[in-house]
Amino acid sequence: MSSSDVGALAHDAPDIEKIQEKLSPKEEAEMLTASNTHKVEANSLFTSGKYDAAINKYNEALAVCPIYLDYEMAVLHSNVAACHLKLEEWKEAVASASSALSGLEKLEQEVKEKEETEKAKKREEEDVVELEIVSPGAKAAGPAVEDAKDDAAETARRKRQEDIARIRAKALMRRARARSELGGWTNLEGALGDYKKLSEMSGNLGAADKKIVQAQLRALPPRVKEAQEKETAEMWGKLKDLGNGLLKPFGLSTDNFKMVQDEKTGGYSMNFQGGGAGK
Repeated sequence: MSSSDVGALAHDAPDIEKIQEKLSPKEEAEMLTASNTHKVEANSLFTSGKYDAAINKYNEALAVCPIYLDYEMAVLHSNVAACHLKLEEWKEAVASASSALSGLEKLEQEVKEKEETEKAKKREEEDVVELEIVSPGAKAAGPAVEDAKDDAAETARRKRQEDIARIRAKALMRRARARSELGGWTNLEGALGDYKKLSEMSGNLGAADKKIVQAQLRALPPRVKEAQEKETAEMWGKLKDLGNGLLKPFGLSTDNFKMVQDEKTGGYSMNFQGGGAGK
């Protein structure tokens, strides 16, 4: 199966997953090479300011990238989000950045499960070794090779974690920016949440990004509150219009009902204030 075969099915995710379960190491390497070639071209187009063309190239890279390679897919989705930001296509930027973040979350879960399995396996092997080694000299010499392997595995694990954190920070910055630009209560609240997460990842942010995060953490709360109050007022206005339409045949209106807050519980109850024909 060539990379073009999978690319032709790029819009049929279930079929892609079934096909890619059967990929050989050689096929996977070929597809990843093709994906990286498109990615390099897309990066060049982005640098040249040709953002629409870059999006197309990144999508070509996504189409031939093995779908189970969550990290590589996340990088591509994050890059697409960067293009949409440049084009001020805020909704598309949010969608692409969210896809990147979802992939990273899936990857981290898989890594965690793998580590737990490996630790359990290692404990079992250590128990067997302890039973087999009887000589004090052999016992002292036994763990040397294993220690070297453990050090290499730990180095690789840390490198992977650093890479994941770096891409997550980029995707969060891009999604937060897009949500903030979109506006509205839900988007602004989401942007605030993203910036709060970023504030806990300062080690993965440059000086400029740190300033942006701190500035947004100050600027967003009043914007969230204003948007909340505005949308709540609009919602109650629409409900009031609907209620007046339903109550009119009975000679009533929503003015006949008043929301009263209980000082002790903080809850609300509705009181009827009759009068005229309504009474």
